Amino acid sequence: MSKSNRKAPDDRLRLAEGRREAILELLQAQRAVTVAEIEERFGISPMTARRDLAELERQGSARRTHGGAVLPSTSSHEDSFSARMATATAAKRALAVAAAATVEDGEALFLDSSTTAYHLAEVLIRDDRPVTVVTNSLPIIDLVSSNARETIELIAAGGQLRRISRSFVGPVAVEALKRHWTDRAFLSVKGIAPDGTLTDADPLEAEVKRAMIAQAGQATLLVDGGKLDRRGLSVIGPVSDCSDVLVAGLAADSDLLSAIDVPGVAVRRLDEGDDAPSPEEASA
Repeated sequence: MSKSNRKAPDDRLRLAEGRREAILELLQAQRAVTVAEIEERFGISPMTARRDLAELERQGSARRTHGGAVLPSTSSHEDSFSARMATATAAKRALAVAAAATVEDGEALFLDSSTTAYHLAEVLIRDDRPVTVVTNSLPIIDLVSSNARETIELIAAGGQLRRISRSFVGPVAVEALKRHWTDRAFLSVKGIAPDGTLTDADPLEAEVKRAMIAQAGQATLLVDGGKLDRRGLSVIGPVSDCSDVLVAGLAADSDLLSAIDVPGVAVRRLDEGDDAPSPEEASA
């Protein structure tokens, strides 16, 4: 075989990553896939199909079964970043506007890889706020580097890229975060257990959020109402690690706030009237 016909290692890696993303999309649509189905659809060997499923299981995106895989249990299931961007949008925008209003000019901020933090970054850019943003979120890095003026300083925490969340995680990311102190941390979670424990779908994401909380002078939890009746697989820590919680999109008669009603944590509930237009709508 000539050198021109050989695929470089980087090319093979990209092909494998793209195929696994396609397998994950198929799994999320059907909730289950078989090795035979993957073989036929992608034209690969049974060994390669099993290797792909094993990697998706390692990432927490699938659970292996005899002959295939299924979506993980509710506690560990995680939607992609793009899918999460399309859910609870009004509540997340309301949270972003309310959170931005509490930020002082000149502050340094941790923003996690949540879509709510992404909306907060949009507001900070729209209002041209003079702040420093430290983040492990690739979408926020792209957003700030492409759209923000020089008033917003950007510090990116690199590491292992989780493609489903488009975030950098792992020891390198955590070590990068530990090299910085910030005034504030803004984060969201997969869910909150009835005892007030903050949880995430992935242990590496949970580790990053713990580091942000520990390195920030004040941590603010941003949650839409749907986070109060579910929980993720991995523990981040107690809600009491946060100084305050902003909640939006919760039914008026809901009793779910009891999970975060703990001493020392200020809870602010946003009404529907607190919602705000997107940055694009505001500038139209």
